[in-house]
Amino acid sequence: MTYISYRRSKHSLRYFICSLSVLLLSACNSPYVPKPTGYFNIDFPKKSYQTFNEPGFPYTFEYPTYAKIVRDSSFFGDAPENPWWINVEFPQFNGRVYVSYKKIGANKLDKLLNDAYNLTNKQSVKASAINDSLISTENGIHGTYFKVSGDVATANQFFLTDSSQHFLRGALYFDTTPNQDSLKPVNDFLVQDLMHLISTFKWTK
Repeated sequence: MTYISYRRSKHSLRYFICSLSVLLLSACNSPYVPKPTGYFNIDFPKKSYQTFNEPGFPYTFEYPTYAKIVRDSSFFGDAPENPWWINVEFPQFNGRVYVSYKKIGANKLDKLLNDAYNLTNKQSVKASAINDSLISTENGIHGTYFKVSGDVATANQFFLTDSSQHFLRGALYFDTTPNQDSLKPVNDFLVQDLMHLISTFKWTK
């Protein structure tokens, strides 16, 4: 009885080892398919706009109802040179558009243009590409829009000017580590708002 029981156990063990070997060989021959990186699903609000038209400001535009305007008292540690610097803040996205304004005359137009391009080119260390396109709106607003690709601090920047009195620069930043893939849905959503801001922008003086 003992001999029969031993043969069965040995047979079972041999069968188990053979089955395991087949499974291992099959797994080794199967192509490896990496899982795509997953990101949180974001519920975007419905597009809706309101007008920024504060007394004394040299410009006006429309901005989203899910954003708020905050006067910029400190731009990266430096005091603004006039009271018309603002931030368009998007609290639910940890993002904001820094808007800086300068008068032409007190500042040379050539220098303002060079500064705008230099600030964008500072992203070139981490940027995979920098594309610029001319802005010309029905309101007679002209300027340049910069699209920066890669894991950069600000992927969307622009400046607007009338070439004689006014110069305004805007840049969209996020309070998070730059990651082009994870920020893409939010960037794409807010770029529509930047385009709306630009298309409704007017000088008031």
